[in-house]
Amino acid sequence: MPTSPNTSEPKWYDPAWAALLFFTRLPLWRLHQPPTEAYRRVTEWWPLVGWLTAAVTAAVLYVGSQVFPYPVAVLLALAARMFLTGALHEDGLADFFDGFGGGAGNRERILSIMKDSHIGTYGVLALLLYVALLFASLWSLPPGRAAVLILVADPYAKMLAAGVVGLLPYARDEQTAKSRIVYRQRSPRAGLAVQGLLPMTLAACLLPCSPLCLLVPALPFGVAVYLYFYLRTRLGGYTGDCCGALFLLTELSAFLAYCMVSNL
Repeated sequence: MPTSPNTSEPKWYDPAWAALLFFTRLPLWRLHQPPTEAYRRVTEWWPLVGWLTAAVTAAVLYVGSQVFPYPVAVLLALAARMFLTGALHEDGLADFFDGFGGGAGNRERILSIMKDSHIGTYGVLALLLYVALLFASLWSLPPGRAAVLILVADPYAKMLAAGVVGLLPYARDEQTAKSRIVYRQRSPRAGLAVQGLLPMTLAACLLPCSPLCLLVPALPFGVAVYLYFYLRTRLGGYTGDCCGALFLLTELSAFLAYCMVSNL
């Protein structure tokens, strides 16, 4: 986010720049600060951030596997992504599970817990299980294949999450939002051709020709659909923490689907 309000009209590249600023810790604000309005239009550009974070993660994993034992390389890759993103998505995942785990179905209680900066039992367990499953799924694959799968799963998961967010209203008002930004609602088809079909084309090249291969894109899509209805029913919308959970859960399901197909 910019350090001071900028109310000028966004240029065509401002939403992409805003997405990179918001979802990474790169000091790009030193070069350019997009207007505030650009941050409301970033959902179309989430997959672009996915390509960046995936490239860094995949490179650290593959290069690290050449000089370190493979488990160490996997952990270094996960640490590199968390450092690049400031663990923003992991924070959202923990708050998501704390809110829905401890909220007892009460919407206002769920929102209150998710806004609390403290982490609870549900959040701790969710993070432990998430990191364990992610580590195990990557470790079970050869380094080259795991690196390419990262390049596929990250932007695809962000595209699915952007589609869910584009179909749901914000569960709070802008004044009570953590970031003070509410994303504009948009068509879920925005950016689909480049940002969605390209990762799945790469996935098709990785797998043998088999009907089971459809599980790799289908399972994350099914998870995204389920979470859409879950959020609409339980919360009536989404929050920033829900976005983080959407990213990580859909991406993890892609890794698990690939491991399952490879193991059959």
